Amino acid sequence: MTFTPDLVAELELLALFNLGNTQEGLKVHHVAAPEAIAAAKRLHDKGLVTQTDGGYLTSLGLEAAEHAQSLLTILKVSETA
Repeated sequence: MTFTPDLVAELELLALFNLGNTQEGLKVHHVAAPEAIAAAKRLHDKGLVTQTDGGYLTSLGLEAAEHAQSLLTILKVSETA
């Protein structure tokens, strides 16, 4: 499996969620980049967020966001090593 542009857009949205506060969601506005709007809809279709324009993370979405943000942390540390 490769990282397609669609998957990267989804990972970028998951990376924006505040994992320290699960009551804080995201709203992808209609003026956002088309890639972000489409990514939010795909995340909703996959059951990771509560609304087609973002919303809150579901339990599966929380797990995915944790993994995505952990991966970014690992890769950023590796870049500086």
